[in-house]
Amino acid sequence: MNKEQPYSIGVPGEPWNQAHKREWLSQQSIKRSYKNDVLAVLDRLPEDFKVSQYGALSHDAKRYPLFAVSSSNYNSSKPNALVTGGVHGYETSGIHGALRFIENHLQDYSAAFNITVLPCISPWGYETINRWNPSAVDPNRSFIPNSSAEESAAVFELLHGLDFEVHIDLHETTDTDNTEFRPALSARDNVYHPFWEIPDGFYLVGDSENPCDDFQAAIIKAVSEVTHIAPADHNGRIIGELTTQTGVINYATKELGLCTGFSDARFNTTTEVYPDSPLVDDENCISAQVAAVCSGLDFVQEFDK
Repeated sequence: MNKEQPYSIGVPGEPWNQAHKREWLSQQSIKRSYKNDVLAVLDRLPEDFKVSQYGALSHDAKRYPLFAVSSSNYNSSKPNALVTGGVHGYETSGIHGALRFIENHLQDYSAAFNITVLPCISPWGYETINRWNPSAVDPNRSFIPNSSAEESAAVFELLHGLDFEVHIDLHETTDTDNTEFRPALSARDNVYHPFWEIPDGFYLVGDSENPCDDFQAAIIKAVSEVTHIAPADHNGRIIGELTTQTGVINYATKELGLCTGFSDARFNTTTEVYPDSPLVDDENCISAQVAAVCSGLDFVQEFDK
């Protein structure tokens, strides 16, 4: 955010107070349907899928129930795998990639893994096309004990303490990251965030404490057959971070409260699709997410043999 171009809400030089957050919330509106786009898909799944409600958002509990999906043939001898989508509700292909994986591939991998899929962790964010929740809190900085984000707290309560072999979290990086969400973040916290170019293409965010380089490389290779991989900028960086290999950067996921950090999985990654690229369409973005999940599970299955 440029300090000379203040955000429309708040007082320049001061973080938001509760009145500013209420003003922000009042400006949000429903733009698409969680019921039609997500819950309808879960409703039509065959009986051999286990669909379980693990909570609901207090903003509107009837409108925003939270669901997990798994195959019914759980076996404690199999490793646990976790796929999460819609932590940021505006990142569309993450939600629809998770749903597509459930419909077309979950059963294929259920012989090797106990798979849990949380397809849309932030349904209010999905409907209003938002990164934050109604309290102007980012769920993907809130996967910590006693979280202030109920979306993250519900997941933490559902799964914390389980041992996961693999966790793949499905995200997007969009042009609105620079035009809306990062400026709003700067205004909310009164913290300057340097500008970065939005990378054109798919990339991964690994864990700096558990980088899993070969795992990341296998996913990049598979996804490159579906869509293009984001190049590093002239400084060798993607979104301000140095690349560790083609299409891969690392974050301190647990320290930052990111979704892939809380699970303590042996293999973990966050996908980032760029839906605003002129080289892709919605279907290509969904296919890239599915390829990432399948190739990640393929790698772990071979690794564990």
